[in-house]
Amino acid sequence: MRIGVVVHGPNIIDSGYALRLIELLKTYGDVSARLGGTMGRTAVIDANLENVIDISRKLVPSDSLKLFYDERVDVIFLLNYGKSDVTGQVFGYKVYNHFVDKIEDNDVPVIQIERPGESDGSIIAWNNDIELVQELSQKLGLDIVTPEDIYDNHIRQDDVGVNQRIVHGVSPGENIMVNSVVIGKTNSDRLILIAKDNHIVDIVGGELKSHGLEKLGEVDLESAIIKTGLLRHAKVTPRVISNDKPEEFIVTFLDHAGEDVYKFRNSSLVITVGDDTTLISSDILYRFDIPVIGITDGDLDKVVEDGFKVKNSIIFEVESGFDDIIGQDIKKEIFGGKRESHDFGNIDDVEAKIEEIIKNINCKYKINYIE
Repeated sequence: MRIGVVVHGPNIIDSGYALRLIELLKTYGDVSARLGGTMGRTAVIDANLENVIDISRKLVPSDSLKLFYDERVDVIFLLNYGKSDVTGQVFGYKVYNHFVDKIEDNDVPVIQIERPGESDGSIIAWNNDIELVQELSQKLGLDIVTPEDIYDNHIRQDDVGVNQRIVHGVSPGENIMVNSVVIGKTNSDRLILIAKDNHIVDIVGGELKSHGLEKLGEVDLESAIIKTGLLRHAKVTPRVISNDKPEEFIVTFLDHAGEDVYKFRNSSLVITVGDDTTLISSDILYRFDIPVIGITDGDLDKVVEDGFKVKNSIIFEVESGFDDIIGQDIKKEIFGGKRESHDFGNIDDVEAKIEEIIKNINCKYKINYIE
């Protein structure tokens, strides 16, 4: 039997269950595993599992499922460790239905293993009733939950209007991220985002952050990736991968955390704009020993438990609201609208140029050096 495994998110990896489940499934056939989503890539690197879980491509989970479908495997597993049973099951419902929309014949069994090891863990047979589900349920001590249960308990109530979206499993005080941009904070266990003309305009169960909404811009609420709370919960020891540094000093520009930060792994230095973008991207780039120069305004939302930065990184903290303005000037003056610059010899030269740009704007700032 050919088995495809889609691993989603850092928690299933950090818990050790991704590897344990892959090893278990190998007793049933030939297993291939790939990541679905982006935040799990760092966890795969830290766990030294690149040879077990393919992280070479940035794919949403439904596309990872479709790749296995196109390869005509016999069964596909989706491994996830949601913040709660509700968030995990609703996540699976959305992923499975996005997947179904992308295929012709729904003839490959899809099975989700959710929150293994937890008392509310479950196994979900999305389109089948094969015996393997019963067997794994007993071996793993997981309840079998049906798609009908999930729809009746969590999804049916979601039909609140085409311009609204309910977000499940939230808790008060959590950051709200839409397409990797923090746009507010929850103050309730019930969250509804409301949009008009493809812009989020209101919220129930939270407070919006105007600066985040500006950065987000237009959004399709139905297809948007929405997360609350920490992106990665575990306290980890990051694994640093030695890269052959390019002989030429290459500076790249990053102003949105939703971009594929991993494609910058051959850079000498990355300039990041925004508090959350700097926090997330510097944490990823730490694994490749790449320093950052971050442009921030002190409006930081905690989206990871610990944020690592390479020694000799530099953080400019500017007046509130000026980070994006300075970022645009950097993009224009240093990069000429392009993504890379080859005009500098070292990080000190780049720091001096950025300081010159900030002074021309007449903006107060302070510099923090990472030692």
